[in-house]
Order: sequence, then structure tokens, then C-alpha cells
Amino acid sequence: MRSIYARMNAWSPPVLSILRIVAALLFLEHGLSKLFGFPVPGPSLHGLLILAAFLESVGALLLLAGIYTRIVAFILSGEMAVAYFMAHAPRGFYPLVNGGEDAILFCFIFLYIAFAGGGIWSVDRIVLKQD
Repeated sequence: MRSIYARMNAWSPPVLSILRIVAALLFLEHGLSKLFGFPVPGPSLHGLLILAAFLESVGALLLLAGIYTRIVAFILSGEMAVAYFMAHAPRGFYPLVNGGEDAILFCFIFLYIAFAGGGIWSVDRIVLKQD
């Protein structure tokens, strides 16, 4: 009889794809909110928010499909680190106080995906034959 760990390990590749897809969909909301006010109006675009809106929208779509996953995830991880230290950290030390929990979670999820790849359900894997 296979151990629970062996069974869980067998599910690791599809679960990585599910993590990538769900994170991309949630991140896409942030970009669409800034660009189009959907599903809720975002902040007015100026300065670095224009770049952030572009990265969040286009990057999330690329990540959703699993196209250039590692590069895109690394860039988005960096964007979230910058967002945390520029927008959230000045408001307070603790992430719960400064509202930076999302930025930290996205940063580390994207950093993990940058190193782990897009999983088995990605364009990178299917078309480009990359892991």
C-alpha cells in the first residue's frame, strides 16, 4: 500500500498548475480594477501605477496560460516586493496593519512559481516542452 505522502506527491504537478491558475486569476482582478474599474474601481492611474496595471493585467494573462511562466512569475514577484515596500511598509511595520498581506503572498507565490515552473497544464510544458 502506497503511503499518503506518495499519493500526495503524485498530485504535485497538477496542484502546481492549479496554484498558478488561481493566483493568476486573483492577480488579474487587481490589474483589471486599475485599468477598467472592474470588478471595483481602482485608484487613478499615474506614475508607477500605470506600469503596475500593465504588469498585473498582461502578466496575469500570461501566467494564466502558462506562457513564459518562470520569467513572468519572477517579474511579478519583484513587482509585488516593490509594491509592498513602496506602498504598504511606510504605513506600518505589521502587514495586517499596513494592508500588505496580499502583496507578500503574491510575491512569494510568484517566486515559488518562478522556480517550480508552470506545472503540467501550461503552454510552456505542452508547446515549448519546458518544465
